[in-house]
Amino acid sequence: MSFVLKSTEERARLWKPMFARELPEMPFHVWPETGDPQKVRYLAAWQPPENLAEVFPNLEVLFSVGAGVDQLNLASIPESVRVVRMMEPGLAEGMIEYVLWAVLSYHRNMFHYARQKREHVWRGEPNVSSGLFRVGVMGMGALGTPVLEKLSQFGYVCNGWSRSRHDIQGIRSYAGSDELDAFLASTDVLVCLMPLTDATKGILNRELFTKLPKGACLINCGRGGHLVQDDLLWALDTGQLSQAVLDVTNPEPLPADHPFWNHSLIALTPHIASSSRASTGGEMISKNIMKYENGMEMIGEIDRSFGY
Repeated sequence: MSFVLKSTEERARLWKPMFARELPEMPFHVWPETGDPQKVRYLAAWQPPENLAEVFPNLEVLFSVGAGVDQLNLASIPESVRVVRMMEPGLAEGMIEYVLWAVLSYHRNMFHYARQKREHVWRGEPNVSSGLFRVGVMGMGALGTPVLEKLSQFGYVCNGWSRSRHDIQGIRSYAGSDELDAFLASTDVLVCLMPLTDATKGILNRELFTKLPKGACLINCGRGGHLVQDDLLWALDTGQLSQAVLDVTNPEPLPADHPFWNHSLIALTPHIASSSRASTGGEMISKNIMKYENGMEMIGEIDRSFGY
């Protein structure tokens, strides 16, 4: 059996010697070189080759080199192939840093002061305790949970919403569609960290925004497909939302004439909130291969019925 990496030169440079050390009996190939395709059991890629079943007829595990799998067409991947998303520590660390920056910047009026600076205005606002800000995170998985835990340490009132209920000390968990309205009503800063699925596409829309307290802030670090863009513009222009921080858009990058670029209430970053580190990502995949070989549960394996 053998392993194929279809990714960046940096990953190939770092992973090849590490695989030689950790899995010395497994041939390591870098796409487009694959060795005997009949012997390929493991593939790591952002986008696998077309006609995957024909290219690698005996493939057993497909590893995504990113945290999500929404870039994959799961319908084109044989049911016999197990799909695993990236779950390495750098992803959570990066997301914690980004969301903390965004929440603190909103809490301490930094976006407001940046607008004032452009207008040559020098006027301070009273500082408000973090305990008066309610932060709600949509998605309580491998990224959402550590983000909530860190925000809680800074004194924010933290709530989470997801498909199923979670038990996290100091965090109130809301679950399912029946509790979404109550979660939104208790949220001053809404953070989207959900996977993008058919069920969550377009969930950040006008109907949802109207259920938030007037003047709330939106932080989207999920996917651009979560957001209905015209509905965000409506919410900002009517004052239903007072600020948006977007790390993801659809498409990426946005067209040069897109209204988000020049909107004074939108802070835009180029999908940099979090990314997997090449070195530790390879270690995570090699450990997962060893788990699989020993009949153990792999970290990050998705449930196809939910799409993540």
